[in-house]
Amino acid sequence: MAASGGTEVDVAGRTLRLSNLDKVLYPAAGFTKGQVIDYYSRVAPVALEHLRGRALTLKRYPDGVDGKFFYEKQKPSHAPDWVASATVPTGARDIDFVLCDDLPTLVWLANLADIELHPSLALAAAPDTPTVLAFDLDPGPPAGLAECREVALELRDTFADLGLDCLAKTSGSKGMQVYVPLNTPVTYDDTKPFAHAIAQLLEKRRPELIVSRMKRELRRGKVLIDWSQNDRHKTTVAAYSLRARERPTVSTPVGWDEVANGDAELVFDSDAALERIERHGDLFAPVLELRQRLPEL
Repeated sequence: MAASGGTEVDVAGRTLRLSNLDKVLYPAAGFTKGQVIDYYSRVAPVALEHLRGRALTLKRYPDGVDGKFFYEKQKPSHAPDWVASATVPTGARDIDFVLCDDLPTLVWLANLADIELHPSLALAAAPDTPTVLAFDLDPGPPAGLAECREVALELRDTFADLGLDCLAKTSGSKGMQVYVPLNTPVTYDDTKPFAHAIAQLLEKRRPELIVSRMKRELRRGKVLIDWSQNDRHKTTVAAYSLRARERPTVSTPVGWDEVANGDAELVFDSDAALERIERHGDLFAPVLELRQRLPEL
């Protein structure tokens, strides 16, 4: 119903006041804040599985994707009292992070123009215990998505040789990400050097294609395997999160057959992502369920 300063809606028993629903957040696509909220409401059944219990860093775009944005780690002081949070020590100070555990919280975040969702690789209850090993594949022009596909397959085959399964998703931008589910006792002191070693190994195998070092001058025409994401203080964009690009693209899980098929589309907007979930379900579910042990370095 209409209310002063916005529209009041009932979301799973919580009353939320939504504002500026007609505000265009993606100018090139004419995609409004109301459509952002609608997308997150519809994708919630799968997206929440990958957010629940994890310290969440907000990436807010109050003036749309062409405007200024800011990161927000501390739970906003104006948050409703039913928005769950967890206090996580971060070294310099403790931060009270939002936990996006339910649909009302996800809708509330979307109403804040929190377009991108960046959860920790660990659960907030065990912040030093990542549940996955993650690699962000970032192409240096003129390299692009085709080269990222090739590197993703190199990672898949390398981990297959180690007896481990991994999964892929698009970044929602120009790259890809590969996750190795663990869900077993491990710390970042284990995963970070292991990920670094894998990146260095593949750089040695494919120096014409792969780089493991961050220096921009080394990255032209190659794909950076960013292993540094495996860190307590880093976050990676969530599966099914929107990205702040020209169009409302989504970080979308993909099958290895799609990655290997160079003709398969690997850029998905919000509508396409929802259609894929209807057809395939959550292709990233094994990230939450599969238990694998990291080999000795």
